[in-house]
Amino acid sequence: MRFAAAFLVFCSHIGSPLPQLRLLKDNHAAAQLTKITENAGALGVTFFFVLSGFVLTWSAREKDTARAFWRRRFAKIYPNYVIAWALAMILFASAYTPTRVALANLFMVQVWLPDYAYIYSVDPPSWSLGVELVFYASFPLLHRWFVRICDAHLKYWIAGVTAAILLTPMFTYAVLPGPEPLPMSAQTWAPAGTSITQMWFALFLPPVRVLDFALGMLLAHAVMRGRWRNIGMIWSSLLLAGSYWLAQESNMLVAKRAAMIIPIALLIAAAATRDVEGEFTIFRNRAMTWLGDISFAFYLLHFIVLQYGRKLLGHDLYSAWETVGLDLVLLAVSVLAAGALYTLVERPVTRRWSTSRRAVPAPAQ
Repeated sequence: MRFAAAFLVFCSHIGSPLPQLRLLKDNHAAAQLTKITENAGALGVTFFFVLSGFVLTWSAREKDTARAFWRRRFAKIYPNYVIAWALAMILFASAYTPTRVALANLFMVQVWLPDYAYIYSVDPPSWSLGVELVFYASFPLLHRWFVRICDAHLKYWIAGVTAAILLTPMFTYAVLPGPEPLPMSAQTWAPAGTSITQMWFALFLPPVRVLDFALGMLLAHAVMRGRWRNIGMIWSSLLLAGSYWLAQESNMLVAKRAAMIIPIALLIAAAATRDVEGEFTIFRNRAMTWLGDISFAFYLLHFIVLQYGRKLLGHDLYSAWETVGLDLVLLAVSVLAAGALYTLVERPVTRRWSTSRRAVPAPAQ
């Protein structure tokens, strides 16, 4: 399911009106594409955050240590991240990125300031890794905490965390400063009616987004302990489609932060339940498994491919069918590049460095 979420983020970027990404010539068609895809990225990232908590809890090792967990996460995440950072800097970002911003991005702290020059810097999708860094840092503590919740109380914890996510936009609008005049560079990212500070708090600030991660962890406990009432993947998918339509009609923070969270949780739990029961899903095949394996690399590289591809094409804009063809080519290049990064870097580095050699038992004599 990770690749499906990453593909939604890809769709949000091919629909972006940013000059460094736009390919579509017709203004009306471009505006319609932007409208259709404007919340796809938020859906994909939120799905990632909840799924991350779910999968890490599902696969947690009984006698694991925090240090061993952090080592595995570092080996899997950071080499890919650095390579994507370097590619973006070489291909386009160094021309306009101050050194302090580039270093903040390299060390994954770009999300701690309410400043778009930092948040969407170098390789813009990488902001979510700055948030995930806090997830990984907090996982050992949260896991020990959640394991102790008795089965009967899990539903109250899930309801409480879900309620906190749903109330985040209301709290943000009520407490934080409202819209201020925006610089031209930020007007694409922050629509009228929402300030940069409000967007930063509700969408990017790691301690606030930990709620999504915690919800995924609690869902995993509910499914594993047989305390989840599954409504099935079909109903979950229909609810998610309906919530996406609702998001299109909602204000910006509700759309990107709260409107789709319940169907996301239902769909992830439903898919896991079907896996446990050995039932068919469209995600249980060799192709989708491979796409899931490369999804992290795809997520990091696709924006680089899109922006550099636009740079290579010059300033020309294209018809609808030409744009579709170019987007398919850029998608294929992104998938192939992700496959190469996974095969040549992520998989061998993870196998070699995720476990200390001292922790590997010697072979029997």
